[in-house]
Amino acid sequence: MVPDEDVGPPVVEITGLWTKFGRTVVHQDLNLQIYGGEILTIVGGSGTGKTVLLRQMLGLERPARGCVRVFGEDISEADADQLRRMRNHWGMLFQQGALYSALTVFDNIATPLRELRALPEDVIRDAVLLKMHMVGLGIEHANKMPSDLSGGMIKRASLARALALEPQLLFLDEPTAGLDPDLSDAFVALIQSLHRELGLTVVMVTHDLDTLFALSTRVAVLAEKHVIAVGPTRDVLEVDHPFIKQFFLGARGQRALEVLDETEAANESEKQEDGK
Repeated sequence: MVPDEDVGPPVVEITGLWTKFGRTVVHQDLNLQIYGGEILTIVGGSGTGKTVLLRQMLGLERPARGCVRVFGEDISEADADQLRRMRNHWGMLFQQGALYSALTVFDNIATPLRELRALPEDVIRDAVLLKMHMVGLGIEHANKMPSDLSGGMIKRASLARALALEPQLLFLDEPTAGLDPDLSDAFVALIQSLHRELGLTVVMVTHDLDTLFALSTRVAVLAEKHVIAVGPTRDVLEVDHPFIKQFFLGARGQRALEVLDETEAANESEKQEDGK
């Protein structure tokens, strides 16, 4: 399914992409478009190259063949200076947070701002505290080291750093991995709120079906070296493919779908009440 024409050109456009490791072909003529304002979730079995694809969108790896355009620029051909400039327009939340262990929370979040070498320290301080507030991280944690933080706090600090440069595009790699259900639900709600308030385009890789159903505008399924299905979650569920049946329609998927159905029913009821 392709979004309506009035959404404009894709923010990320991948065409004819091949990924090889030695003689092993991971992606072959893979095509994918990601549009402004959506949350697109990439799923696939082990070895389908989900995280590799994310790294190629970030310019951290180059495909063997094909084109990866981000904001209209071919990132697969960009030099170091072009990549540095382009990276100011996106943020990345890594699976384990990837905070610098020798820096405080404050300095971790400040790092992207300081790397610009253009902002006075008082402006950086205000920006860091604002980002901490945005992600629900109290200023009392500013001088803590990452080793002093809980898993949920690490996620929030990492998200604040990813948002430091006010990006248009946010990449999430397993954003709720390692969190207990309550913390996972709270983090999902935070991402929903930031997506809505900041108008972000989000690209996410996750195995967690509750997170996928709660957040995704569209889902792209990787299998057989291609994107075999892409569209709204319920449309993807209708695709007759063994991986889709296994991943979405097993016991975990059924439970997550029940929660989704209940949430949608509650939202519809609220709309009807508001309309009275």
